[in-house]
Amino acid sequence: MGVYTSFAAKLLFPLHEHLKKHSTVAVKGALERSQWLEPEAIRVLQLDRLRQFLGECAAHVPYYRDLFRALDFDPATISGIGDLARLPLLTKDIIRSEFERLRSELPEPVRLFSTTGSTGDPLRFNISNTRISHDVAAKWRATRWWDVDIGDRELVIWSSPIELTRQDRVKQLRDCLLRSRLLPATAMSQTDMDRFIAEIRRFAPRMLFGYPSSMTLIAQRAEQQGIRLNDLGIRVAFCTAETLYPHQTDVMQRVFGCPVANGYGGRDSGFIAHACPRDGMHITAEDIIVEVVDAQGRPLPPGVPGEVLVTHLYSTGFPFVRYRNGDLAVLDDRPCTCGRGLPLLKEVRGRTNDVLLAEDGSIVLAVAIAIVLRDMPGVNGFKVIQETLQHCRLQLVRDGSFQQSSAEQQIRAAFRARLGEGVRLDIEYPEAIEAEASGKYRYVVSKVSQLHVAQGGGAAV
Repeated sequence: MGVYTSFAAKLLFPLHEHLKKHSTVAVKGALERSQWLEPEAIRVLQLDRLRQFLGECAAHVPYYRDLFRALDFDPATISGIGDLARLPLLTKDIIRSEFERLRSELPEPVRLFSTTGSTGDPLRFNISNTRISHDVAAKWRATRWWDVDIGDRELVIWSSPIELTRQDRVKQLRDCLLRSRLLPATAMSQTDMDRFIAEIRRFAPRMLFGYPSSMTLIAQRAEQQGIRLNDLGIRVAFCTAETLYPHQTDVMQRVFGCPVANGYGGRDSGFIAHACPRDGMHITAEDIIVEVVDAQGRPLPPGVPGEVLVTHLYSTGFPFVRYRNGDLAVLDDRPCTCGRGLPLLKEVRGRTNDVLLAEDGSIVLAVAIAIVLRDMPGVNGFKVIQETLQHCRLQLVRDGSFQQSSAEQQIRAAFRARLGEGVRLDIEYPEAIEAEASGKYRYVVSKVSQLHVAQGGGAAV
């Protein structure tokens, strides 16, 4: 750790968190100790906190007080994590309709947050100082797994309108002192990407942080222009907020000359899991319980894909209990070779509408389509929109090397093989792929898969 990094991580940032009345430093210290516990010890710690947390909900949160009474559910009698299945799911519709009754009666300060609404339904909710402290501490711990720390030069490539509109002078000063620089990637034209590449070379960050789609586009542009970015000493590229596809990892590793670390979470769900340098993604088990369930909300065993439910054990002020966040994932039951006792997520498959449905109702993962398109000559970007089970649109950004006749024939054959012979595919050629309102770039958007899962059509395979 360099002198300035040590100064920032041990003095500046702790002072910043103290002034904000956050307990981040103490929580991070506890998390760095507990990560080395045996898995069974972590489960015991998790279960003790679950009883305490649900007891607080019963005592101080009107919605859960009434729900537990109606179900004759006593948090003190919980004997295992499986007992959570006795409680119904928390959905976005419930949060909207029960917003006031989901707020704790205790006087702890809370802030109003919202999701970006990448699926068309932004959500408003409260987050307490307690939860903020735990989420920040969990991210801090995971950052240190990769031999970087607060105070190392960080370049944030971001396009969410929520963060971009919050850059007041105080935050700018804080970021300057912590050597974190924001690149507002709201547009990704060739001119924009050339400017981003020049800034990366000038700033020479130790770590990158941002959407995998944006960082992949920048890496591809640098490679096309013959500009090296693997000689700057970048140690890790942290990806978040979108599904990370294997071809994106390959491009970023090759161009930036560093490993790619996937982080999983959200404003609503909290800091759920983060990639380990050895393998897999460690769940922040001291703070969060992750269930993977079928379409009826029944828990599924490790290795079986399903919908994600999140219980944030420190979401005081506005509890999230068995929250249906709209994602698909697979749990893992193997130990990690790093020696940490934290459980693993085997795979995060993205949102329930980031998968496609074949004619027969079976689910096709986005990566099956990406594999066909990613290495096709002349294809510089793509997006699949599934309108119905029988109709898809494919947006392709192409260059002069694209052989339209033969390429379209190959693409149509691949779509028929994966989705069914009766599926009509319309191919469009825009100048660029438009970002979502959230600032994210989504490769696959299905207007039918979310409805299918909600109606009990099953989990992804």
